[in-house]
Amino acid sequence: MSALILAVALAALMPIVFAGIAKRQGGYDNRAPRAWLAQLEGSQARAQAAQENSHEAFPPFAAAVILAVVLAPERVSEITTLAYAFLGLRLAYGWAYLTDRDKLRSLLWVLALACTLRIFWLAASSV
Repeated sequence: MSALILAVALAALMPIVFAGIAKRQGGYDNRAPRAWLAQLEGSQARAQAAQENSHEAFPPFAAAVILAVVLAPERVSEITTLAYAFLGLRLAYGWAYLTDRDKLRSLLWVLALACTLRIFWLAASSV
């Protein structure tokens, strides 16, 4: 069970990694962060987009894991495998985003979503 808690925590922290990558590339203005974000281009803009998408992907993933653990505790091994597959795919997604590999990025996004949907399915099928 602690492996699942760690997976959800890592997914929650993933947006911060991409934000750090965007800011680390230089020019960050903490006095006017939204104006700074609006002018980003290239890999900084892609890192920011990866951050935003990671924020969007987290709530359904976390909800799926919580529901599946509560409703299908006997499937915790499969849930854990899917959770870590989600993490790996989301990291690869971020890498594809940063390196401007649009088609691969989309494929990785779909595969990570499939992990979330499968976790939801495990929860729903146990009711």
